Amino acid sequence: MRKPILLSLLAIAFVVAQAQTVPSIVGAGKAIDPYHYTIVKKADYSKASVSSAHPLASQVGAAIMKAGGNAFDAAVATQLALAVVYPAAGNIGGGGFLLARKPNGELIGIDYREAAPEKATRDMYLDKNGNVSPTLSLAGHLASGIPGTVAGLFATMTYAKLPFRQLVQPAIDLAEKGFVITEREASSLNGTREAFLKNSTRPTALVKEGKWKAGDTMVQKELGATLKRMQKDGASGFYGGETAKLIVEEMQRGNGIIGLDDLKNYTAKLRIPLQFEYRGHQVISFAPPSSGGLLIAQMLKMIEKYPVGSYGFQSPKAVQLMIEAERRAYADRAEFMGDPDFFKVPVKTLMSEAYAAERMADYNPDKAGVSSSIKAGQIKESEQTTHLSVMDAAGNMVSVTTTLNGGYGSRTVVGGAGFLMNNEMDDFSAKPGVPNMYGAYGGEANAIVPGKRMLSSMTPTLLLKNNKPYVVVGTPGGTTIPTSVYQAIVNLVDFNMNADDAINKPKFHHQWLPDEVAVERDFNAETKKQLQSMGYKITERGGIGRTEAIRVLSNGKKETVADKRGDDSVAGF
Repeated sequence: MRKPILLSLLAIAFVVAQAQTVPSIVGAGKAIDPYHYTIVKKADYSKASVSSAHPLASQVGAAIMKAGGNAFDAAVATQLALAVVYPAAGNIGGGGFLLARKPNGELIGIDYREAAPEKATRDMYLDKNGNVSPTLSLAGHLASGIPGTVAGLFATMTYAKLPFRQLVQPAIDLAEKGFVITEREASSLNGTREAFLKNSTRPTALVKEGKWKAGDTMVQKELGATLKRMQKDGASGFYGGETAKLIVEEMQRGNGIIGLDDLKNYTAKLRIPLQFEYRGHQVISFAPPSSGGLLIAQMLKMIEKYPVGSYGFQSPKAVQLMIEAERRAYADRAEFMGDPDFFKVPVKTLMSEAYAAERMADYNPDKAGVSSSIKAGQIKESEQTTHLSVMDAAGNMVSVTTTLNGGYGSRTVVGGAGFLMNNEMDDFSAKPGVPNMYGAYGGEANAIVPGKRMLSSMTPTLLLKNNKPYVVVGTPGGTTIPTSVYQAIVNLVDFNMNADDAINKPKFHHQWLPDEVAVERDFNAETKKQLQSMGYKITERGGIGRTEAIRVLSNGKKETVADKRGDDSVAGF
């Protein structure tokens, strides 16, 4: 397997012009008005567009492209803005994946997934009896992996046009001047208040006296100062100096294990994107340590020989087939997928048509499969992640999924630095055969090893049609991410839906274990009834994911859609 290319923080050619000031585009009456904004769910744009989890972040990305930046500039600026306005998942204390295609056909995959600290051990979350202590990997200081987002942002700068100081300025302004929060944000912050107080050792701007309410202005001075250190000193303004010192001091106060060497030695990596064909479309997705690209490749290949389009959207026949493909792919996830730098992932076999046919050999269209009898094939990650999709006038396509893992990550705010740390260590297999917070099982392939990156479900994805840009798509949602992207692709390709319907119609999810099909509450009632008669256990749940999509229309316009399930919003021109 080809080795990943290390993107050393020292090797990235990046110069910060400290003396130059950047004109502000954030403020009352300016391009980004943080006190008056609206949520836009869908629009067609002729030149460039962004879809993300927050209207202010999408507006920042669009404004950066209008000022001469490309899709990579917009992706950097949007992520930084999300770290301020969407603390539940936007972050500089987490990690993610960037997948992109340039107009010349060059594909780019930047892996800035968190990694296990040097002091991490295989059994660090087991009690004296060898049983998993789940709270240790879910909340508090010990739950955090080494954050990778900042390294990923600076790795992205290789492909950007504007200086970083300009891209980070809107986020600094939003942190220092504040922004008005929505009802959804107020409720979320209030619901997490006690967890912030329990797991942070210093006061945080995320907690106020009394309850947050819609229309309140949130100001984050410490976070603004952290962003300014990055603006002045580049990546070393996070992985070294004052910010690194504050991270380590927070870890020491709370018995965490991330040290200065962990931060200094972290690198983003270039991964070769996965590519495959599905019904005349070229699908490009992320390689391990993401499980997502492999999962959608497997699931789509398992159903490709069936005339899914003729079955009809959400018909019992179509859903049952798609469920059984999900079941088999997730069984393989548990056995064969992990960090390719530590475990040989059989990518070629998992993506082969022969293997897909073999996995579906026992498929019965008339009854439910049973996960206890469907094991991995034989071969000789809260769901508070966030996604953004960007496309510019030149034809650059950028799909980015980043995460803290659970909502607000470990709920630990770095004292004096103002940002949340991730709880990504829960995405390792704390003990083979014991599920994580999303019910996902894992084995030796995903065991904890210092320096190793935990298996991810993040699935930033691109589609080409006639070798031209067609779709940029992705979603948060833990283990539901790959099935949401899979269903979006089937909706677009097999059922000929527009982007709005493709991401907003009801979804379903099966992940091998637990052996049940989760459906959204507005899922087709008759189909649900027929699936139950076949032997499926159906459970209703809230919204699955928050998908962001851009589709190029036949007239060249960019149909840009934000998910109905949150405050997600689009912007462009």
